[in-house]
Amino acid sequence: MKIFEVAQGSPEWHQARAGVITASKVVDARRLVMLTGKNKGGPGAECQNYAFQLALERIAGAPLQDDRFETFAMRRGHELEPDARKAHEALGVVVRRAGFVTTDNGRIGASVDGLIDPRGASEYKCLVAADGLREILLTDDLSAFTDQMQTGLLVTERDFMHFGLYCPALAPIGTALTLRLVWRDDAYIKAMSRDLDTFKAMVDEYEGTLRAAAATNDDHIARALAAA
Repeated sequence: MKIFEVAQGSPEWHQARAGVITASKVVDARRLVMLTGKNKGGPGAECQNYAFQLALERIAGAPLQDDRFETFAMRRGHELEPDARKAHEALGVVVRRAGFVTTDNGRIGASVDGLIDPRGASEYKCLVAADGLREILLTDDLSAFTDQMQTGLLVTERDFMHFGLYCPALAPIGTALTLRLVWRDDAYIKAMSRDLDTFKAMVDEYEGTLRAAAATNDDHIARALAAA
């Protein structure tokens, strides 16, 4: 793995992520509609758009401007993450900041919130929506984050993840931090990797198409100017 010691959300962090399939977007990358059965029809729009974005970023060697957009929930998460880490470390866990981590080939990456040496990692979520909180707090359903966490374990080559849900509203009852242990699932990672290989082929195809189009662009410009 490769570790980029950069602050999450910084220009350097955005640069490190450019053209890389990131853990938080794997769920979009995996929306590959099967070519057989009831789902026949090809990959979904989210998948195609994300693949095209990565192709553009590969060519540019830089992130697209819209990759810097931050919702209220994202901003809130960034603001509360230091408190979540502090609450986690107060339990006696030593958490090392990781910034951004990629596979050796740089094609898949994850902004894991911390590394727990020698074999662990951490992920903090500071959710504000009631539905997301209810699913975790009342039913222990972490499935919305499975792809992200297993990708993080794939990239960091770790065996387990501490999933921390930080909700200051629950501080009065002593559960501001809810902690769950998630183990590496090699069978899941194998299936996920197959989907990501298919997705990467889509990115490669878009990049090739864009580069081929660039080769004929001068001819199109000449024709347009000649007609003016």
